[in-house]
Amino acid sequence: MNSLRPKRLGHMVLMVRDIQKSARFYTDVLGLKVSDWIGDQMVFLRAGSDHHDLALAQLPKDSADFDDLPRYSRPGLEHFSYLIDSYEEMERSVKVLQEHGVEIVRGIGRHGPGNNLFLVFKDPDGNNVEVYCEMTQIGERDAHEPQVWERTIESFDQYRFERFVVPPPPHLVAQKQAQTSAQKPAQESTQDASSDPAAEPSGDPSAHP
Repeated sequence: MNSLRPKRLGHMVLMVRDIQKSARFYTDVLGLKVSDWIGDQMVFLRAGSDHHDLALAQLPKDSADFDDLPRYSRPGLEHFSYLIDSYEEMERSVKVLQEHGVEIVRGIGRHGPGNNLFLVFKDPDGNNVEVYCEMTQIGERDAHEPQVWERTIESFDQYRFERFVVPPPPHLVAQKQAQTSAQKPAQESTQDASSDPAAEPSGDPSAHP
């Protein structure tokens, strides 16, 4: 079956409640540059050489959903992300966000899949914005076999929240700890069986790794 052939993420458009406030956030805090405006109702912002990778559109003031902020218990955007240079730049980013009084949601951490560092924070409309670095690169000719990761603390954060600059959300900690604890009985059962002198090796070769 034929498919499209995208090269990379291009741009995103966000509906915002106060376009001037949001424009200041994305320029003064995140460091994007303004490329163009459409009146005072839409602004195009860029991090690189593309004319825009993010656009903001003013939500009508009389919108019935004006104060219906993003919720992550429903389908929709969870976060979007901008690449930065290094771990040192991420540490500097923490200080910048704190100086501006921006709410940090999670991080600094390092995901299992992708091996990238992450830091997530809120914009004026409650959207999760991320800066990241050191993501695994996979070239067109690189051998890469997808794998299925267990949902554990380590797959979410290899540092196990030790480098978080804010307390991790309690529900996230509880969820990750429960997932990790659930694996221990199975591991202990396997270890007990392997140390039991009465346990005889199976005659089935497929039962052994």
